[in-house]
Amino acid sequence: MRQSSLIDIISPVMVGPSSSHTAGAVRLGLLARNVYDAKPEKVIFKLYNSYAKTGKGHGTDKGLLAGVLGLPVDDVRIKDIFNSEEAKNIQYEFEYLEDFNRHPNAVDFIFEGDFNLFIAGDSIGAGEVVIRKINDFTVKLAGKYDTLILVYKDLPGMISRVTKLIQDENINIASLHCDRTSKGDKASMCICLDGKLDENILKQVEQIPDMYMVRYVKKLES
Repeated sequence: MRQSSLIDIISPVMVGPSSSHTAGAVRLGLLARNVYDAKPEKVIFKLYNSYAKTGKGHGTDKGLLAGVLGLPVDDVRIKDIFNSEEAKNIQYEFEYLEDFNRHPNAVDFIFEGDFNLFIAGDSIGAGEVVIRKINDFTVKLAGKYDTLILVYKDLPGMISRVTKLIQDENINIASLHCDRTSKGDKASMCICLDGKLDENILKQVEQIPDMYMVRYVKKLES
């Protein structure tokens, strides 16, 4: 049986009326921002189901934007984020949709800028979140571990080349999730780690031939 954590019992310290709709939105925005790892020119937020219906009243739209702008869940600026200097330096828009195949608190982030990126995630309760898709790839990124996210050409030996670099640093892999568009095409790895990767290791990963994208996403603060 799963033991309840402190966050399950008292919920996170936050600004806003709802852990799922407000704190979860901020954390989801922060996680998406960390995956994009650049300053976007524009972000389109697509809110689904419960988020779409009640999100405005619970500050979900404010939370998502605040997270993408890098504000923590307890930042008082969230309440007036639309009028902030940070918000004036980015284009953004919200769409409200219904799709019963999606989680009640689902969001799509469409980042536009020097490069475009699609990210889909859910707020699953008590401030907990998970990113489930990056572009065409399924992932499981909850912000609980430092995580290495890779997109590369689907070739034999790619997984072992990356995991050996991590093993040589004596870092344990908590979980490894792989996906691909088709055999020999693009593939992805989402590697959750029990330790922190050195910058030198990241550079070695980036230098692997046919490596298209490397993101090192640090775990979210509780």
